[in-house]
Amino acid sequence: MASDQSWKEKYLRELELADIREQQWKVERNTLERMLVRTSLASEGQTPELDRLLAQVRKDLRKKSVDVDAWRELQEQIDRQVALLDELAAPENRERPEAPAVSPAPVSAKAGNVPGDDQDLADNTQRLRIARRIGQLLGQLLNSVTLEPAAEVRARALQQSLLSSNDWNELREGLNHVAELVIAAVTRSQREFEVFLKRLDERLEVLQEHFTEQSSAQTSRLSASEALDREIRQELERAGSDLRDSEDLQQLKASVSQHLSSIGQAMGRFREQETEREKALSEQLGVMQEKIAAMEAHSEQMQSEVRRERQRAMTDLLTQLPNREAWQERLSFEFNRWQRYQQALTIGVLDIDFFKRINDSYGHKAGDRVLQLVARELSERLRATDFIARFGGEEFVLLFPETTPDAAKVAMDKLRQHVGNLPFHFSGEPVRVTFSAGLAAVGQGDSEETVFDRADRALYLAKDDGRNRVQISAEQVGQ
Repeated sequence: MASDQSWKEKYLRELELADIREQQWKVERNTLERMLVRTSLASEGQTPELDRLLAQVRKDLRKKSVDVDAWRELQEQIDRQVALLDELAAPENRERPEAPAVSPAPVSAKAGNVPGDDQDLADNTQRLRIARRIGQLLGQLLNSVTLEPAAEVRARALQQSLLSSNDWNELREGLNHVAELVIAAVTRSQREFEVFLKRLDERLEVLQEHFTEQSSAQTSRLSASEALDREIRQELERAGSDLRDSEDLQQLKASVSQHLSSIGQAMGRFREQETEREKALSEQLGVMQEKIAAMEAHSEQMQSEVRRERQRAMTDLLTQLPNREAWQERLSFEFNRWQRYQQALTIGVLDIDFFKRINDSYGHKAGDRVLQLVARELSERLRATDFIARFGGEEFVLLFPETTPDAAKVAMDKLRQHVGNLPFHFSGEPVRVTFSAGLAAVGQGDSEETVFDRADRALYLAKDDGRNRVQISAEQVGQ
């Protein structure tokens, strides 16, 4: 019987583990599908044939089942198209200038027209682009954090080198120091907080000394009171004894006077000691008040600094919108509120169309400018109760509390039309910037991840349907 019970427990445990593994597999598959769809969208615009193959990949992914043999053939076709791109890449495309302009210098000392020269030139151009991009990001970092003066000077010199130098050896050395500067920026606040804790500990120690002195003074005061009480009692007892034993009135008067004088002297000494104690306590109290005031002022300063650091840690450096960490925190808050009150909550995922083309054609600086302007327009035109964050790259995420998907779509379409009419100009050319978006409502049985995935898939549908549109998810919860 015990053996049967053990077998059943093992069986049920294996079933539970199998369910867990299946859920993990679904999450991993979902993540891989999203990554594959985004990669295919980002790769569009190279050749019509490659676009057709990538569209087939996305179409197959939406079926939720894959023909392995067909996909092997599809993979071979995509590989051939990518190889053709490498063979047909023109030198003018590889050497297209970006902002800031790069004058590539070959890293190889070879001379003459040999196949290796073109490859060296392309490699060097790519390296310089990376260095320029890191120089721009370093500038954004320096504008958002505070470094030690010496580190600040070194960082500015490093930024200038990354933005202007064509010497790869110098750039490589500079890139090696970027990580050190980032670590210095991150740890500065930690060191300041450690200094604050040390000062706080020192001040608390001083306060402890004052409390000990006050306690000692209070003990001394009690001891003095007890001594005064004993002395008065002793003098009164002696006076009483003299009254009982004395037979001479003059002698009795002298004895009583002597006892009263002793009592008066004892009271005088007590008052003097009490005055000294009160004076010492008053001085200590004044010192303590000053220390406490200094501690409160420093504590408020540190609290303000911690709030600023937290705000900085939750803000995207480029767009100044909340970042992915801030999004996750707000999403959890709104999701929990939805669970309590069951009021409508819509999630949106937004992606700028053909953003890679802007970067490739006009440079990363132009791409950064697009992100900044779009972020500004979105944040200024949403309601105060709505929330927008930069999720990564050219993708933004939105929360519409107490809003149905239909109402959110009306707002998003207005934003889409407004952004599409913005007067973007790069290198003297007008450029139209648009975005696509997917929306999904939180429903019974949803988790934060499932509703986000539905909105994300709705975004893919908007992209596949021609871009520059907003798509509401038609999927049911749990699909």
